[in-house]
Amino acid sequence: MNFPSNLRYTKDHEWVLLEGNIATIGITEFAQRELGDIVFVDITTVGKAVNAEEVFGTVEAVKTVSDLFMPVTGTINEVNPALEAAPELVNQDPYGKGWMVKVTLSNSADVAALLDAAAYQALVGE
Repeated sequence: MNFPSNLRYTKDHEWVLLEGNIATIGITEFAQRELGDIVFVDITTVGKAVNAEEVFGTVEAVKTVSDLFMPVTGTINEVNPALEAAPELVNQDPYGKGWMVKVTLSNSADVAALLDAAAYQALVGE
C-alpha cells in the first residue's frame, strides 16, 4: 500500500497536500480499498467555509455510503470535476486524479497537527 510522505493524513482516512495556503484533499488508498468500487462522489459545499472534522460530502460505493470529513478549517474552492463522470478515479488514483476538493486554509497550523505518513501507516497497520 502507498503512503506518500509529502501528504498529511487523518484518522478518518483523508489526505491533505499543502501548496501555499491551498490544501488539496482526498481519501487514502486504504479508505478506497475498504469502501470498494466507488460509484458516486457527492460534494455540494463549494464556496462554503467548513470547519475541521465537519462533513463536507459523501462517497458512495456499491455497498455503502460514507461521509467525508474535512481535515482542516477552510473554504472549499473547487471540487474535482472529473469525478462526476468518472468516480472510479478515486479507486484508480486516490492520490492523483482522484483528489476531491481544493480548500483555502483558514489556519495552516491545522495541517501540521495531522498525521505524517509513518504515523498513518502505523494507524492502519500496513
